[in-house]
Amino acid sequence: MPELIYQYPTLYPGTLIKRYKRFFADIELASGEVITAHCPNTGPMTGVCLPGRPVQVSCSDSPTRKLPYTWETIAVNDNGYSVWTGINTALPNRVIKLALEKFLFPELGRYETIAHEVPYGQEKSRVDFLLTGKELARPIYLEVKNTTWTQKNLALFPDTVTTRGQKHLRELTALLPTYRSIMLYFINRGDCDQFAPGDQADPTYGRLLREAIALGLEVLPCRFEVTTQGISYLGLAKLVI
Repeated sequence: MPELIYQYPTLYPGTLIKRYKRFFADIELASGEVITAHCPNTGPMTGVCLPGRPVQVSCSDSPTRKLPYTWETIAVNDNGYSVWTGINTALPNRVIKLALEKFLFPELGRYETIAHEVPYGQEKSRVDFLLTGKELARPIYLEVKNTTWTQKNLALFPDTVTTRGQKHLRELTALLPTYRSIMLYFINRGDCDQFAPGDQADPTYGRLLREAIALGLEVLPCRFEVTTQGISYLGLAKLVI
């Protein structure tokens, strides 16, 4: 078993009834109780928002929360077997920060400092991580994108038009070659060993990504395994461009 980078709090099993108004999901717990959980995913969740599928939710005891439950994972079956898929889009950046602290990505070299949410660029962006260090030839600007959309074993991003994502590609491209620009795709499920841009959903994004790669943008399609215990790193998927 790969080592856990992130460990979930106690999770409670249930079945998805429906998701609505983007932020709400009705779920029947194993006890038979029907609850409304917070859905921490603003996207269309193409291929993973499947009523009737098993889910896992966490529960907060904070008195200020209107919805104590948070939808964390769903089990999907696209490749002939069931695999847990991460729903909570607040987690990928936290997981990547933990992975960076453990130096789990040898492709990045030996950095010394990890800064996050650093302002940069002409379009007033904030990069997810800025890595610096004496042993690095150039500082590294690292952007993280979460994806759960797949076609069999091929992970795809994005699953909808993303003007924000297009902006980030332009900003990262503009940094080249003075800095290293890296796009890290967080494949939030363990059944995909290939990655490609989601041209069907956003052809402009696909074009910008290919243009950026031709100019020196680096792409790390990172595979993660999601279980009821936590999230582990599986290595890189093959980039299909």
